[in-house]
Amino acid sequence: MNPANRYLVEIFWSDEDEGFIAIAPDLPGCSAFGETQQEALHEMNLAMASWLEACAKMDRSYPEPKAKPQRLAA
Repeated sequence: MNPANRYLVEIFWSDEDEGFIAIAPDLPGCSAFGETQQEALHEMNLAMASWLEACAKMDRSYPEPKAKPQRLAA
């Protein structure tokens, strides 16, 4: 399994940036931008892969995923 798939990604609209911002709360500083939600997610997948690759190159362990998606009652 791709290690990046273990981490929660949040995507939200930014009026200031006039686009969608994606963040991974468990990967400090890892974020991406897209004009659509799909583009932001695609860019975020690339950013997370780079973030985790840098971790591996520095012989650091990956952070343990802590953020969990919230479930809304219907």
